[in-house]
Amino acid sequence: MTRHAAVDLGATSGRVVVGSVTSESLVLQEVHRFPNGPVQHADGLHWDVSELYRSAVEGLTLAGELDSIGVDSWAIDYGLLADGQLLHEPFCYRDARTDDVRLDVSRRELFELCGLQHLPFTTVYQLAAEKRLADADAMLLIPDLLTYWLTGSRGCELTNASTTGLLDVRTRSWSPLAPAQLGDLVAAGSVRGEWRGVPVIAVGSHDTASAYVGAPLSPGAAVISLGTWGLVGLELTSPVLTDEVFAANFTNELGVDGTVRFLRNVSGLWVLQECLTEWGRPNLVELLHQAADHPTVPLIDIDDPSLLAPGNMAARVAALGGPTDPIAVVRCLVDSLVEALARTVEMAGSLAGQTIPGVNIVGGGSQNSLICQGLATRLGLPVLAGPVEATAVGNVLVQARALGTLEGGLDDLRALVRCTQPVVRYEP
Repeated sequence: MTRHAAVDLGATSGRVVVGSVTSESLVLQEVHRFPNGPVQHADGLHWDVSELYRSAVEGLTLAGELDSIGVDSWAIDYGLLADGQLLHEPFCYRDARTDDVRLDVSRRELFELCGLQHLPFTTVYQLAAEKRLADADAMLLIPDLLTYWLTGSRGCELTNASTTGLLDVRTRSWSPLAPAQLGDLVAAGSVRGEWRGVPVIAVGSHDTASAYVGAPLSPGAAVISLGTWGLVGLELTSPVLTDEVFAANFTNELGVDGTVRFLRNVSGLWVLQECLTEWGRPNLVELLHQAADHPTVPLIDIDDPSLLAPGNMAARVAALGGPTDPIAVVRCLVDSLVEALARTVEMAGSLAGQTIPGVNIVGGGSQNSLICQGLATRLGLPVLAGPVEATAVGNVLVQARALGTLEGGLDDLRALVRCTQPVVRYEP
C-alpha cells in the first residue's frame, strides 16, 4: 500500500486528503480543511495564497508518512515572481480589472488558437490588465506556485496551461501570446521535486482535470463537475473547433493522458453559496427539503454576468426576476441550474455528434439530490452521482500510477473508482 496526499484548493475552501492505495483498494481520509475566498485589497480582489500554502503545509505535516504529494486548484489565476518573491498576492479572476480589456486578436482568432470558450477573466485577459508583468522573471499558475514553494521547481502543468488562452490547442505548446515568464510545460505524472524527502508529482493540476480522472465514466457519458462552477461536457480524443462550437461558446481543455475536456462553464453552486452566506449560513439540507415541496417559480439566467461578483447576491437574483423569500430563492436557483446544466449536456452531444447515454455528476454538487433528480427527469437519462471527492480521487490515482502502485490507462484507474467509491443512481 502507498499513501498519497492530495492538496486540493477550491475557490471557497482547501483541504489535504490522504489516499491509501493498493491495486484493489482506494481509501480517502481528509486530514485538514481550511477556508479560502477572495480578499479585498486597495487595488482589487486577491487570493491569500501565502496563507493557503501555510495551511497546505500544516495539512501535509498532519498527514504523517507519505509516499508522494500532488497539488490541484482552480484554473486561470497566477502569481508573479521576481527573484523568487511574489510581487503581489494573485488577483482573483472575479476582480473587475478585466471588465474593459481588449486583446490584439479577435475572439474568433483566439478560439482558433486555443480552442477555449470566451470567458472575460481568462488568463490571457488578465495579462492584458496586468501592470507588473515586466517586473517579473517567472509566472506560475496557482498549483504550480505551491509546487514551486514545496520543491523549488518551476514549470506549468499541461491541463492547467490549457485553460489560460495562451496554449496552442493543436500543438499543445505555448502560443505566441504566452509571455516569456511562463516556464516549461509539464505532463501529469511527472516528478516535480521533493518536499522533506517526499516526491511531489504533477497531477491534473486543474481540479476539473483531476475530477475527470476520478469520474467512473461509462463510454460516451457526459460528465458534470459541480461545485462553485459547473463544468459540463464530454471526454474526447481531439478538440472540436467548428463554427458551431465557437458560436455555442464551448471549450477544448486538455485532460490527463492526452484527452480533451470538451465542455462549457455553467455558474454552478456559486449563486446559491453567496445567498447562503448573506442569510447567515442556514442549514442547506433543510432548505433543500423545503424547496423540494415549494411550488415551481420562474427561472433566471444563472449565467447572467451580473451574478459573477461576490456580495449582495439575493438582490441581484431578484433584479433578474427571481423571488425574494429564501425557500423560493433556493427553488429558483436549483431549477435554473438544472435547466442550464441540461441544455449544456444536450449541446455537448449535438456539437460532438454523439448520443449521450447518461450523465455522471461528481464533486460537492453530487450530494444535492434535488439537482441530481431534477437533471435525470429533465434529460430523461440516468444520472450517476459521485464520487463527491472525485478531484482528490483523480489526484491520488495519478500519483499512485506514477509510483507504480497502479498501472494502465484511464479506464483502468476508473475501474478502481467504480469498485471502491460510493455513487447514487437517479432514474428519470
